[in-house]
Amino acid sequence: MRPPAEPARPGPWPLFDDPVRADDDHTTEIPLVPATPAHRSERTRGVSRARTTRRVGIVAAAVLGLLALVYGVDLAMSSGEVPRGVTVAGVRVGGMPRAAAEQRLRARLEPQLSRPIALRVGDVDATVEPGRAGLTPDWTATLAQGGSQPLNPWARLVSLWRTREVGVVTACDRTALTAALQQLRGHTDREPVEGTIRFVGTRPTPVDPRPGQRLDLPAATGLILASWTHGATARAPATTPVTIPVVTQPVRTTAEGVRATLHDIVEPAVSAPVKVTGDGHDAVLTPDVIAAALRFAPDSQGGLTTTIDNPTVIAALSPQLASTQRPGKNAEILIQGGAPVVLPSVDGRGIDWAASLLPLLAVLHNSGPERTLSAGYVTLPPSLSTEQAGALGITTPISTFTTGGFAPDSGQNIRRVAEQVNGAVVRPGETFSLNGYTGPRNAATGYVDAGIIDHGRPSRGIGGGISQFATTIYNAAYFAGMTDIEHKEHSYYISRYPAAREATVFEGAIDVKFRDDSPTGILIQTAWTPSSITVTLWGTKHVDVESVTGPRTDFTDPKTETIHTQSCTPSPGAQGFTVTDTRVTRDPTTHAELTRHTRKVTYDPIPHVICAP
Repeated sequence: MRPPAEPARPGPWPLFDDPVRADDDHTTEIPLVPATPAHRSERTRGVSRARTTRRVGIVAAAVLGLLALVYGVDLAMSSGEVPRGVTVAGVRVGGMPRAAAEQRLRARLEPQLSRPIALRVGDVDATVEPGRAGLTPDWTATLAQGGSQPLNPWARLVSLWRTREVGVVTACDRTALTAALQQLRGHTDREPVEGTIRFVGTRPTPVDPRPGQRLDLPAATGLILASWTHGATARAPATTPVTIPVVTQPVRTTAEGVRATLHDIVEPAVSAPVKVTGDGHDAVLTPDVIAAALRFAPDSQGGLTTTIDNPTVIAALSPQLASTQRPGKNAEILIQGGAPVVLPSVDGRGIDWAASLLPLLAVLHNSGPERTLSAGYVTLPPSLSTEQAGALGITTPISTFTTGGFAPDSGQNIRRVAEQVNGAVVRPGETFSLNGYTGPRNAATGYVDAGIIDHGRPSRGIGGGISQFATTIYNAAYFAGMTDIEHKEHSYYISRYPAAREATVFEGAIDVKFRDDSPTGILIQTAWTPSSITVTLWGTKHVDVESVTGPRTDFTDPKTETIHTQSCTPSPGAQGFTVTDTRVTRDPTTHAELTRHTRKVTYDPIPHVICAP
């Protein structure tokens, strides 16, 4: 008998101890490859996946940690710097400390931004200096536009290759900018020019209208502030002008309207002369005078209204027709036998120019050879008729004043001015002017070289001595109760004149004027002798006049001057002083005081002049 078989050992492999079983069932009992149980394989795969996940997590954590470390280091190192990628007008300042960035901007951009700003104001090109206009870059505010360091990691990453442009911020003194623009207006602004017609000789030429323009100050201020830095780079200033709007001022005429007036009216007007007939005499109005007399103004249709300047025409025609006219003659008041006598006035005869020239414009529209005009005549009454002279109330002398002590050459000038003023009539309410009445005082009008006082020293001049007449007529008007309108005392006291009651005169600068405020007129009578001049005012007495001269005070000593010229005239000099004059007027019947007026005068000391060789 066989012994019982041993129990099978655990494990995947069959036993080969029994040769019979091996021979009997070898094809089914022995597998070709080892077999693994299902629960064993699943466990192994789970372990593998866990290991992989753990490794990936470790790597990811390491990478993130490294990135965080880099981010933190980058953020820490860039603290206080301009964010990366920032540029200002093309200048890179990103990643720089703000102080260094500002220095770079100043060095690179300020030379360009200090150049004149180009402006286009309407159709006018102009420039303005930034400094004078109160415009300066504000670099602190400019860099602040770049912002602070970004915390977004992605933003920090892309800033490594991307740029971000920020504009230049302007600091502006608006008062200076406004002043600069106001000054610029003198160059850019213009008034509207209406169309008109000008003449080259007698050939008319059209002038086209041109609208005016005024710089729009509020808009200009805003545009310059917003645009003056645009286009400026480190290499070149801004090249595009800042366009400034303007307020257009329209015109009423058009180029077409001007040309229509030229062809329809002006060309026929100057095509031929005009013959003017007056009282059997002929005068000719030539084309050049016609051209000078034409006046133009805008009409309501874009064209021109044409008128005639009568004074221009009269100036050309009056001499040609002078023989047909007779001027009137005013009544004269003469003193004969110690009493005033009125010489009658005479009417004149002259052309009524206003009526005679009324048809002239219509005549000028005719371009034919026969262009004629007739002059009409009227009676010309005098400006002072016989009746008016008799009603002036000039009946008696109301004041007279005499001065003397003048040199012979001065006497010639005093006599000449006395001749001119003698017989002058001042009507109630009128003002007499010595300069106005005599006109220019020169050699052509009969005046000679005589002594004058120049800055306290004796000198010479045409018309010297006239101040003596000025003082005389001033005093005559003073005591006649005339109203003082203008007079000026000498700077230095002259002993032959009453202190504080005298006057000088200088053509075109210093005058003697008084007004007749009485209800009656005044006649000025002059009487000259080689040693004196007297002025008498005739009229009707309305007031009695008293002069009260105050004491001399506040004396000042003269300075000594040494003159080294042959024309030097020595002078002992004299003290200066202050003095007053009070004019009191009273009613001639009741003697009641009417007015009291005090005038204070200060005279300069006359220099002590020493003539040295």
